[in-house]
Amino acid sequence: MEKHVLTLLLKSLRLLTTGLLMVLPLLCSAEMVPTTKAAITEADPAETTPAAPAAEAVQGTLPGQPLVERATPMVPFDLWDRIRDGFAMDPLPDDRLVFKQVAWFAARPDYVERTVERSRRYLYFIVEEVQRRGMPMEIALLPIVESAFNPHALSRSQASGMWQFIPSTGRIFGLQQDWWYDGRKDVVAATYSALDYLQKLYDEFGSWELALAGYNCGEGKIRREIAYNRAHNRPTDYQSLNLPEETRNYVPKLLAAKAIVLEPEHYGLALAPIPDEPYFAAVTTRKKIDTKIAAQFAEMSPEEFLMLNPGFNRPVISLDFNQEKTILVPAGVADRFVARLEDPNVKLLSWKTHHLRRGEALDKVASQYGLTSEELKRINGIASNKKVAGGGTILVPDKSATPSESLELDGKPESDFSPPPPSARSRHARKSGHKARAGSKAKAAAPAAHASKKAAGKKPSHPQQK
Repeated sequence: MEKHVLTLLLKSLRLLTTGLLMVLPLLCSAEMVPTTKAAITEADPAETTPAAPAAEAVQGTLPGQPLVERATPMVPFDLWDRIRDGFAMDPLPDDRLVFKQVAWFAARPDYVERTVERSRRYLYFIVEEVQRRGMPMEIALLPIVESAFNPHALSRSQASGMWQFIPSTGRIFGLQQDWWYDGRKDVVAATYSALDYLQKLYDEFGSWELALAGYNCGEGKIRREIAYNRAHNRPTDYQSLNLPEETRNYVPKLLAAKAIVLEPEHYGLALAPIPDEPYFAAVTTRKKIDTKIAAQFAEMSPEEFLMLNPGFNRPVISLDFNQEKTILVPAGVADRFVARLEDPNVKLLSWKTHHLRRGEALDKVASQYGLTSEELKRINGIASNKKVAGGGTILVPDKSATPSESLELDGKPESDFSPPPPSARSRHARKSGHKARAGSKAKAAAPAAHASKKAAGKKPSHPQQK
């Protein structure tokens, strides 16, 4: 009898143990979430860390296992946030003109959208350089005012590029300008020169508002107005000077752009996110190459390639053959671009130079190469209404060209573009600190800075480019 009872007790104990083992995992999973929530609720708000990326709850692989949190991929930091964090300029005492400029932008959302779309190619590089130099981040927005981030912009006063240099000031700041290339439109070189110039003006005037005014209407004008006000015991700040109307609106326009970046939704606008990472990489080479072929190597359309490389004036990338050329390509394709450029079996050129004999008709030359005279003039930068007298050199198609053939001009280009004097041309020494020589590994980073050059150039006023 006692043996039978003992057997029943053992069976009951075995069943109870089995039940507990089955229920215990479920109890653990049910208690996990409340415990976590309680810990978050009880924590001191001042001691909590920033929220982590959103997590996805995933069921365990076996029944009864607790839920496992799997972090979602990190979203790249938005460059606009970095720009906002770097703003440092004070508001103007009289901000009525700022509100007027804000209203101008707010009434043109399509214009703002196009400007932001263009800026995404260049803004990371500009922000990096502005921050490296310790400048206020408002300066990174100046191309909005100057050109709406259009590197091909040309004003009535012949100011060119994203930073709107006139030819003389561009040459003073080392920007090469000749038949093949215009450094004022070069994204990297012109940015370096513009920031050099602005820093020089700030060092002289001690105010970013006055430095910006000098950039717009010329430093000589600012010097004269400061001297006049001092002589009459008047204030010499930006808003106290007698400045041209465009210059009076110049800083307010920049501060209006700042206000919109700070709170775009407040003005009914939206700024598309821009990743805080390099958009382009710089590749350096001594090779001559067609822009269309370079665009193919960079996996871009010719139009998009020239938005990154607007400084090249001709269908051939060919500067001084004793100097390296810097080509910008999307950061993700830089290594492939270099490999294609180094391939000895790839044809890089489809153009050659043709020396026009005196009296040789341009129409006849164009027909020899399967072009119209209008096309040939456009390729060579010759005005459509200009008559060519001969004796100059032009570019013409060459189906048999090889990479070893020279494209050096053996005469004056038949173009309306007048090359600068050799002394100014030799000042050009802008080079990228993070670049890939043909045959080396490309680096997708912002090029490093260069030494600032002393200058006393003057930049005239010009209308905002759209």
